[in-house]
Amino acid sequence: MEKKMNRDPVQSSNISSVGYDDVSQTLEVEFNNGGIYQYFDVPVAEYTELMRSESVGTYFSANIRTSYRYARL
Repeated sequence: MEKKMNRDPVQSSNISSVGYDDVSQTLEVEFNNGGIYQYFDVPVAEYTELMRSESVGTYFSANIRTSYRYARL
């Protein structure tokens, strides 16, 4: 069973909130449409850049969406 991850709200037209677990290097993304996905083996630096980016959605699409294994929750 997946453990519940704390997510922080973000300003994005497509993404509602983002969470990260540095032990498992799992990034969790909740989209505005209600879908929740976990992306695996994401380095903490990638998460940090995502959260610091001017556009979370653009950064996510360009650097994370197709670069890491994922599962829909």
